[in-house]
Amino acid sequence: MGFAGAIFDVDGVLVDSPHEAAWRDTFTTVLIPQFKTLTDDVKGIFVLNTSAAVLGLGYIVGLRYATIIAAGSFLSYWVFVPLIGYLGAHVPGVIVPGRPPIPGLSAEDLFFDYVRYIGIGAIFAAGVLSVLKMSPVIAQAVSRVFGELKRAGRGGEAARRTDLDLPIGGVLAGAVGLAILLFLYFRFSVLAATSRPTLISFVSVLLIFGITFLFAAVSAWAIAMISTTPISGMTLTTLIISALALSSMGLAGASGMLSVLLIGGVVCTALSMTGSMVTLLKVGYWTGATPKKIEWTLIVGSAIASVTVTAVMFMFARVYGYSPGPTHPNPVAAPQANAMAAVISSVMQSGQAPWFLYGVGAVVAIIVQMLGISALAFALGMYLPIELNTPILAGAIVAWLVKRPAVSETLVRARGNRGTLIASGFIAGGAIAGVLDGLIRFLFDVNGKAVGYELHVGDEIGNWLGLAAFLALGAYVYWDARRATEEEGAGPEIAL
Repeated sequence: MGFAGAIFDVDGVLVDSPHEAAWRDTFTTVLIPQFKTLTDDVKGIFVLNTSAAVLGLGYIVGLRYATIIAAGSFLSYWVFVPLIGYLGAHVPGVIVPGRPPIPGLSAEDLFFDYVRYIGIGAIFAAGVLSVLKMSPVIAQAVSRVFGELKRAGRGGEAARRTDLDLPIGGVLAGAVGLAILLFLYFRFSVLAATSRPTLISFVSVLLIFGITFLFAAVSAWAIAMISTTPISGMTLTTLIISALALSSMGLAGASGMLSVLLIGGVVCTALSMTGSMVTLLKVGYWTGATPKKIEWTLIVGSAIASVTVTAVMFMFARVYGYSPGPTHPNPVAAPQANAMAAVISSVMQSGQAPWFLYGVGAVVAIIVQMLGISALAFALGMYLPIELNTPILAGAIVAWLVKRPAVSETLVRARGNRGTLIASGFIAGGAIAGVLDGLIRFLFDVNGKAVGYELHVGDEIGNWLGLAAFLALGAYVYWDARRATEEEGAGPEIAL
């Protein structure tokens, strides 16, 4: 992140936007004069986030899935955006209900107002396909649950320490208790002023548990196989299903949007915890840990995280904002959150969901799946802004170069492990630095003091400086990882 130039007055109002900085957080061809015709007429742009954290994420994801994600992004930005811009320029008026007229829209506006919804439709279809593909795993999980219930009822010999889990009876009791609390919250808080609050609250709780049960298996499989899980995609799918179900029961407006958001939030949290649990249990299996202790640690950790993460979210909302407005003209990027807001409002508020765009995305996902490509990864790339996908591809290319040429398997493993540790440091360091920067700004803001930095350069120069900083980070990872020796590769390969 560059030195942001944001300055707040004593009332917390932004008086100087952070468009000037020591270097930009993103490199974009929009700021290059030689690309003006390509940008304005063809609607073709290239954008790259220069964050070290995203570069590190790409290194860990690997080349195969990074290229699939990037391919989805390239289809959105280099095919659908120019195509819609060209065709829409010859069609007056609105062509998709609820969307603005196309003439005059920039490439970024075309993506966020049109193409992003194609990506959402692709994610929905990919999520359904994943559930169908995972149906044997889901059936096996159900059978395992009932088997554990029968075994718990019969008793029997004590299990080994490394096989001890939380008792299934306690898990079911906790699930029932959580369901009751959620029902009471929906019934007497969220939906108290609506018609048929009891029925809608009951349906909302059913949606939460039903969708979570199905998607948890998909999330666990994705973490186990590719070390990443499409939580945002499955959450978007949850929002679409929930919005359609509740709107068909007559729920709309603010209470309807809040209900759908709460359903999506609970499902999203559950899927995230599933991924963490699978990772920790895998490591625990290798190290001989007790699963029961890991599970209790996760429960306690989720309680602590619910407080700390919520506090950071509120702090970022105060300091940076999540959507453009008078006090936050340059908000922090939150593409998943804004996509979710768009899905909810299109169904629950305007009643004009872009079904045609959703349908196009669903067809794309089905075709991609038929070609043997991961539809979820491809769809995720379609709806995420290109600036988040290109650095992932760059990080994956660095990881591929680090291991080439393959002199020996031990040396390749040593270089890969060293690069993984550096990339992990980039991710952790980027996250910590972002939170500390927000905390400093928040503390100064609430005390009525201006927050800003003195170093400024023009946007065009900062554009190139940001790219140079990003390339330097990639070169450092390559250089340092290649310094590893064969002795460092004696252990197992690090896989996060």
